Amino acid sequence: MAPPLIQLKDIKLTFGGTPLLSGVELNVAPGERVCLIGRNGSGKSTLLKIAAGLVEPDGGTRFVQPGATVRYLPQEPDFGDHKTTLAYVEAGLAPGDDLYQARYLVEQLGLTGNENPANVSGGEARRAALARMLAPSPDILLLDEPTNHLDLATIEWLEKELDSRRSALVLISHDRRFLTNLSRATAWLDRGKIKQIDRGFASFETWRDEVLAEEERDQHKLDRKIVDEEHWLRHGVSGRRKRNVKRLANLHALRDQRRDYRGAAGSATLAAAEAEQSGKLVIEAKGVTKAFGERKIVENFSTRIQRGDRLGIIGPNGAGKTTLVNLLTGGAQPDSGTVRLGANLEMATLDQHRESLDPKSTLAEALTGGRGDHVMVGGKSKHVVGYMKDFLFAQEQRGTPLEVLSGGERGRLMLARALAKPSNLLVLDEPTNDLDLETLDVLEDMLGDYEGTVILISHDRDFLDRVVTSVIAPEGSGKWTEYAGGYSDMLTQRGADLKRETAKAQAPAEKKEERAAAPAAAPKRKLSFNEKHALETLPKKMDSLQADIAKLQRVLDDPNLYAKDRKKFDDTSAAIAKAHEELSAAEERWLELEMLREEIEQA
Repeated sequence: MAPPLIQLKDIKLTFGGTPLLSGVELNVAPGERVCLIGRNGSGKSTLLKIAAGLVEPDGGTRFVQPGATVRYLPQEPDFGDHKTTLAYVEAGLAPGDDLYQARYLVEQLGLTGNENPANVSGGEARRAALARMLAPSPDILLLDEPTNHLDLATIEWLEKELDSRRSALVLISHDRRFLTNLSRATAWLDRGKIKQIDRGFASFETWRDEVLAEEERDQHKLDRKIVDEEHWLRHGVSGRRKRNVKRLANLHALRDQRRDYRGAAGSATLAAAEAEQSGKLVIEAKGVTKAFGERKIVENFSTRIQRGDRLGIIGPNGAGKTTLVNLLTGGAQPDSGTVRLGANLEMATLDQHRESLDPKSTLAEALTGGRGDHVMVGGKSKHVVGYMKDFLFAQEQRGTPLEVLSGGERGRLMLARALAKPSNLLVLDEPTNDLDLETLDVLEDMLGDYEGTVILISHDRDFLDRVVTSVIAPEGSGKWTEYAGGYSDMLTQRGADLKRETAKAQAPAEKKEERAAAPAAAPKRKLSFNEKHALETLPKKMDSLQADIAKLQRVLDDPNLYAKDRKKFDDTSAAIAKAHEELSAAEERWLELEMLREEIEQA
């Protein structure tokens, strides 16, 4: 067996009197792919920083194989004084590393390299940090929530890129599908210690439940043993004094064992405060169009959302997801077309921009609005401490400034604020960011039980598959299409994944601040593999569809078909209509790609 690249042995760390890590052991061998799982606040990020050599533990040892290169991806990258994203990426290279690899990864991740780090969005910052980490082709990658702020297409690119590399991985993520596709071993950080299995994340939840069930049985046996010992001491033979003394010492030891036991953390209690039922029709959009300058964000989009629907909206960063939601919910007016809102709508929203909270305010102030000790939940008053406990906050945290909360804690806080308001329409923008897997499970259950309507923006494929009943995806040039089912169903119907090219130009209404002008032009556009393949295969598909249409038309040309075989007439009519739709879509796509090819060749 190969010696480990990184070995953490008997790692101990205490914060505020409470042990965070109690004798943690972790070995990572060459090529090994470990997902590091644990509740928010369990110490996963801290342990990864210890592995990277950025945090010094109170006790234990860290060993890194001599000559091994280690790269760490933090949740919040520090750009220092670098003037461009490319300069930041190149600064992560060691002497002798290939500069071309830095430029290649920057371009692959949808950046020009000329972006000013002071003005980049969260998604751009994450892509630059990924390029810096991947460029040296390190022996081991330590990744803390690598998919945060990334759109779906970039997540899937990253997944394939990591899978193709020989580097060892230690991976923290809330994205179930990302973990399932990449991990080969699982390290579960629970109550300060690590339990590990040589199986990937797909096996984790079943294994975890078995471990907790066995632990519960052991505690029940311990409780029964304590009761039996107490009964013996009270009623046993008093003449056997020495034996009594020994059993009394054993009883004290059992009680100490029971007292020192740290039970597993409970689950959050998520429940949306529901308003009176809305009308059956919630939102109806007809021919909605919206543009900012010459850039079309939404063009001729129509949909009908009814009570109880769960609508997922996906797309690259900058594609206009938030603008589309604002149009549908009345937060923005379309340039043309109409949006009709149903009767008796009460809307609650979860904004992904958690920086809108005052970092100096306390947890209790954020929940109560700075007024008293009670929160209005569904129109009823509830003490703030009780409401905090529903979202896994300890009573001692009521005075904690928001600036010291972890990403997961801020996520739970935003959910607590949004769900307190009575609603029959929930609008959730990236609700899964930073939440641990257990809280994600509870959120999914809550949305399943919610009697109102849900509009959800998310890049979490597994979450979309579990929650939504339809998906709206961008097709380019402001066109959006609605697909029945979840994300996987959308892929099946669409026959292709979303384009990975990220929209560089953001609408003014969606910018957080003005971007600095890029001094150089973006790299020349090239046809992707899928685009080239489509250009080559679409003509054959169109010919085949035309042949099918001609064949079906010959069947319908029989003037007596309707009278003698009504079912065959209906089935043939439906088939020819579907073939015409597919032919029209194929011709439109081929024309679009052919024009793009000519444009690229003439550039």
